[in-house]
Amino acid sequence: MVLEALQYTFFQNALAAAFLVSIASGIIGTYIVVKRMSLVSGSIAHTVFGGLGLSYYLGTNPLLGATFFSLIAATFVTLIRKHARNRMDALLSALWSVGMATGLIFIFITEGYATDLFTFLFGNILLVNSSDLLLIFALDFVVVTATLVFYNVFMAITFDEESAEIRNVPVTLAYFILFSLIALTIVMVIKVVGIILMIALLTMPAATAHLFNKTIKSIMFWAFALTLIATVGGLFASFALDFPTGPIIILFAAAMYFGGMLVHCIRPTKQ
Repeated sequence: MVLEALQYTFFQNALAAAFLVSIASGIIGTYIVVKRMSLVSGSIAHTVFGGLGLSYYLGTNPLLGATFFSLIAATFVTLIRKHARNRMDALLSALWSVGMATGLIFIFITEGYATDLFTFLFGNILLVNSSDLLLIFALDFVVVTATLVFYNVFMAITFDEESAEIRNVPVTLAYFILFSLIALTIVMVIKVVGIILMIALLTMPAATAHLFNKTIKSIMFWAFALTLIATVGGLFASFALDFPTGPIIILFAAAMYFGGMLVHCIRPTKQ
């Protein structure tokens, strides 16, 4: 039976990771969707592969290398955002490619076969260990704390950036903090669904919540709830079916999103 999985330590770790990741994903996914920053997030996400390759080369924890590279990418995006708006797409695509290429170079010059890196490309929440949980918890704490502290500033740049600049809100600093939080959340999501499917998990639950909620706080709450449903539901389903966890989690999130879209489209015709 599926419930028998609860007796295994690896499954308990996976459930704890699902809960922690859902908190940060719900919060940051809301900003990504409302602010329409999927391309920015995707670029940062794929830059992470460079950090994974470097960690593999140095023999260190891959999540540490991923964190380092993602924060570098967040800094770069912050610096180019204001001065290269007309070329933003090209620059983000270049950042995306450079990150992946750097990771591949490090893997190539490292002896042995990088079997573990396949997990980081497609994710496997069942492989989360206690040290991963501690790091994810620490990153979660940073994301939640920073969001509480800078909530009003984030609201200002999300809905009326020009007015925020007129009122002397530190817009560049706010974007740097927000992009850094996106980077940290991306690092957390790596073990769940991997680099390839990461943006889908960050955006689909938040986009679904956005269909039926207008305030940021309510979108965040329901984005968290939907992400938790997708990760836990996908976790149990993948265990029962013996399928890879990452794709199943994404299919759960996609089912809720398309179902939400259908309800949203039909509902006005009934009024």
